[in-house]
Amino acid sequence: MGLLQLLKTQFLCHLIICYVFVLSGLIVNVLQLCTLPLWFVNKQLARRINVRLCYCISSQMVAVLEWWSGSECTLYTDPKSYPLYGKENAIVVLNHSFEIDFLCGWTFCERFGVLGSSKVLAKKELAYVPVIGWMWYFLEIVFCKRKWEEDRRTVAQDLQNLKDYPEKFWFLLYCEGTRFTPKKHQISMKVAETKGLAKLKYHLLPRTKGFWVTVQNLRGSAAAVYDSTLNFRNNETPTLLGILNGKKYHADLYVRRIPLESIPEDEAECAAWLHKLYQEKDSFQEQYAQTGHYPGPIMSPSRRPWTLINWLFWSCLLLYPLGLLLAQLISSGSMLTILASVAFCSAASLGVRWMIGQTEINKGSSYGNKEVTLNNN
Repeated sequence: MGLLQLLKTQFLCHLIICYVFVLSGLIVNVLQLCTLPLWFVNKQLARRINVRLCYCISSQMVAVLEWWSGSECTLYTDPKSYPLYGKENAIVVLNHSFEIDFLCGWTFCERFGVLGSSKVLAKKELAYVPVIGWMWYFLEIVFCKRKWEEDRRTVAQDLQNLKDYPEKFWFLLYCEGTRFTPKKHQISMKVAETKGLAKLKYHLLPRTKGFWVTVQNLRGSAAAVYDSTLNFRNNETPTLLGILNGKKYHADLYVRRIPLESIPEDEAECAAWLHKLYQEKDSFQEQYAQTGHYPGPIMSPSRRPWTLINWLFWSCLLLYPLGLLLAQLISSGSMLTILASVAFCSAASLGVRWMIGQTEINKGSSYGNKEVTLNNN
């Protein structure tokens, strides 16, 4: 192990990365709050400003993946579709099997210049979480309660509000509704059996209602669905802690562009179409397991420098005053001050460990662990 790699595994480095991320995120949240009056004067300008502010936060996580850990992402896609990526609004359907699949989705957005404006369908509770949740609120992320009767109306309204969005955006959608685990897969396949649906080996049954509502309300603004299937080489199961430790992973992403007009408008027909799509996604994963690659040519875009530049900017801005403060604390010689600083750092380290732990698969949502909840397809 080289010196640089050894340095990346040190918890102090992780603490510094998280310190810069959290403090810069809170600063951005305050700046976003200051844009509220502008919404009543020039809504589109306020939206454009918030896209740039959100990029300041989300691009830091992409920078950790791309520049700190040096992870690579190979894109398999149709050369005819490739020039359209980043030039049109789209719904991106992702599989949900890894702890960092959301980060790979953001990297996909970053490579084509839509990271700052990318959207997701997220749990309502996340809107109250500082930094990421507050950032998403100002970005007009679509939040849901996972209660269909309530979500059907509110989600549709939020999606309609995006029709005049001034920036190109991708709407990232995990149709499985929750991250893949063996227990959830077993329950999901029992439901498939009772409903007479084809069983899947690598995916959970997709939640068709949310997909149908998304497609229906983005017709006319989104041009296509990007069916995206993710896997990692050498059967690796990447973790956020591994990324922070500087471990390099290699992701392979297979993307198919499907024109939105080819997707049925009728709800039942759309549901059948989505189930067929997931059967195809399962066959792609089976091919990857057997051959180590997806079908089609490789059209991988290169890393852009902006994530690194943004990360270095915030690091320089926030670490300099922190260094001055630490120097003053040490030179003061006050035991009480030093003990208070140690206590603060200890509390911060526990907070960082807790946040990292929340990304682990075994700490994921319990949604999908009960068979009764899966009957809402």
